[in-house]
Amino acid sequence: MTAVTQNHEVPVPTVAPPQGAAGLDRLRAAVAAALGDFLDCQRVMLTEMDPALASVADEVRALASGGKRLRPAFAYWGWRGAVAGGTQPAESEAAVLRAASALEFVHASALVHDDVMDGAQTRRGRPTTHVGFATRHGSGGLDGDAGAFGTGAAILVGDLALVWSDEMLGCAGLSEPALARARGVWDTMRTEVMSGQYLDLLRAAGGLPGPEGALRVARYKSAGYTVQRPLHLGAAIAGAAPEVTEAYTAVGLPLGEAFQLRDDVLGVFGDPSVTGKSADDDLREGKRTLLVALAEERADRAGRRVLAQVLGHPDAAPEELDALRRLIEATGARARVEERIAERTAQAQAAIAGAPIAGDARAALEALAVAATTRAA
Repeated sequence: MTAVTQNHEVPVPTVAPPQGAAGLDRLRAAVAAALGDFLDCQRVMLTEMDPALASVADEVRALASGGKRLRPAFAYWGWRGAVAGGTQPAESEAAVLRAASALEFVHASALVHDDVMDGAQTRRGRPTTHVGFATRHGSGGLDGDAGAFGTGAAILVGDLALVWSDEMLGCAGLSEPALARARGVWDTMRTEVMSGQYLDLLRAAGGLPGPEGALRVARYKSAGYTVQRPLHLGAAIAGAAPEVTEAYTAVGLPLGEAFQLRDDVLGVFGDPSVTGKSADDDLREGKRTLLVALAEERADRAGRRVLAQVLGHPDAAPEELDALRRLIEATGARARVEERIAERTAQAQAAIAGAPIAGDARAALEALAVAATTRAA
């Protein structure tokens, strides 16, 4: 199968029925091919404007490379599960894969902006965007403050990734009716992501207290656009019946939450050589995750003193951070989060089992549910 994007033809692998990791690997290859073709064209356009823009194009490529590709996977299998029972003519698989791949640019935009707000130093084993551009500023002998330059460049890179997400969706090759249906989900999803980012800032400043506040931030900042909205996007492209969209909501809400809670656990207890990110960053940045909220609820006076002295302090010593990790364990916060991950994953799996969708998609979504919630990175 070949796909045509901006007058460039590139092979886009078809995605066979799932066979564990092999099925996800084939989908990742299809997403990589679609993104690579699109980014090649965008780099040419930017460098024709000015050669200095090559670094901007290359940074977006780096942000969109690698990763688990879970969002495109959920969108693709959401479509495939609904297409047989859809009320509209089927779209080509290549067009659907390109449309699903555009989700990676939304994700890239969210990552780079989140790193700026958190002051994070590493992402996927490399310097974060603002750190990288600050380094370029220094090595290039440019005038002014390197940190301010890096922050400004990163904001623009994140904005560009969001712009390109729209462009890639629009030129994916979907029919006009399918694209119109997809746009409604797309707009809702992007609004939720940006609103969730603000809620995260608000919670860090003392708003939205307690476990419920942590879960609300998790839902809108990342959980929704990781599972629920990609599934809805696939359903919309397929012209799915309302009961399919409802089933995808029953899958997506609990599974998206479980995914984010696993991310929170890895952010504090993960292996940096696997996650590509320091296990200290979330604690130094003072992320008010459910882990922290539950630890705060159960900590004694000495524990609350540790929380106040260490959480959110960028200069905290390694032994202080280890003491905070021990507190999270001792209060039972980690165990309670693991229990919630298991409960919400089981809830999603039950919804998958009962969803009125094609059997191959049901098997794929079951495999994705396991991959999303048992991962080590």
